Amino acid sequence: MEHRLANSLIMTVNERKFIESALLSDVRVDGRRPFDYRSLTIRFGSEDGSSEVQLGQTQVIGFVTGQLTQPYRDRPNEGAFAVYTEFSPMADPSFEPGRPGETAIELGRIVDRGLRESRAVDTESLCVISGKFVWSIRIDLHIIDNGGNLVDAANIAALVALSTFRRPECTLGGEDGQELIVHPPDVREPLPLILHHFPVAVTFGFIGIENTVVIDPTHYEEAVMGGSMTATLNTNGDVCAIQKAGGDGVLQSVIMQCLRIATVKAGDITSKIKDAVESYNTERSLKKIKRHKPDQQGSSDAAKQQMERLTVSSDPSGIGTQHNEHDKTNRRNNTLKSFSGGPASWDPYSRGVDGDALRTSLASRVTSLDTQKEEPVQANPEKSSSKSLDSSSFALTHEVGLDIKQSKTLKDAVKPKHKRRNKSNAS
Repeated sequence: MEHRLANSLIMTVNERKFIESALLSDVRVDGRRPFDYRSLTIRFGSEDGSSEVQLGQTQVIGFVTGQLTQPYRDRPNEGAFAVYTEFSPMADPSFEPGRPGETAIELGRIVDRGLRESRAVDTESLCVISGKFVWSIRIDLHIIDNGGNLVDAANIAALVALSTFRRPECTLGGEDGQELIVHPPDVREPLPLILHHFPVAVTFGFIGIENTVVIDPTHYEEAVMGGSMTATLNTNGDVCAIQKAGGDGVLQSVIMQCLRIATVKAGDITSKIKDAVESYNTERSLKKIKRHKPDQQGSSDAAKQQMERLTVSSDPSGIGTQHNEHDKTNRRNNTLKSFSGGPASWDPYSRGVDGDALRTSLASRVTSLDTQKEEPVQANPEKSSSKSLDSSSFALTHEVGLDIKQSKTLKDAVKPKHKRRNKSNAS
């Protein structure tokens, strides 16, 4: 902390006195009250296990990865995880590339201690084969902008990234049944990590001779304060870890007051994290449904064609009238071709007879049809005029040469009317 103050921010005496005098009136430079948090914004990356947290002017990116490694000898049934921090020179002029400085090491240890000592991550669920393979979780925290209170922002980024991370599912297979198979995400759904609770870090700053307490200090307040304390708690009020930095001493009553305030703030931050993670999981599920949905192109084309048919058939404007007339004419001609006799002797059950196949099979019997069909028509032309075919259908029948007597239908079982009359007259 002293290394950063010596290189990045040099404040005058008037600026220090202004900040201290404003705190005596319960007013801070940015307009907040002493125990007010800055606005918290949580965003997610395109991949699982990535998060972006912005706390006021402070911005931190968290990324979680996992790989299969051998467990420690003293803990063969537990996985491992580690926290690594990277300070970008763009975030603060005091951050230099290369090896991490004291500030980076201190930040990583605070976040790691809060997660490890509280056993928030279920490390036993990371075991694949006892003593051989376990999952090793790596948490990378990248500082993008330093606006003060890096510990709280980095802690929230780590919790959000752990909540959205999913590891591949592993099974045993092969010929001997001892081969480890890691299934890709498109074959089997990855498994999320098991988090028992959310240890949230809350940082307090002590400024001035009277040790005025402020929460979530900014970059300027960190340059003025003589000491700080970071308390990591969960929603149940359990103290997971405490980190006291700086040379100024703090009374026990002040520490207890800070812990009570930190419990309330931890509950609020935990609810925001859960809401953000729930919305992310919902959006992820919707994307998965769209990705695995069957091909909609064929169904959409079929639906369009069906809608076009409905539109043409029920077109009130008369645009599709010509198509409808043409369809009706074709259907009428097909119906006439399927008739086996005149209108008076038409059999309703002969509609299902295939006319083309019937004409082809009976094409050899054309001659007998002409002679037998013309005689009754010439004998009694007046009676036959109402019973004979019309000119168009009769011409079609003679062209093809159907043998009506050879094609047995229901009309053959019913005697014509003129035969019935002759029989009655004879009797």
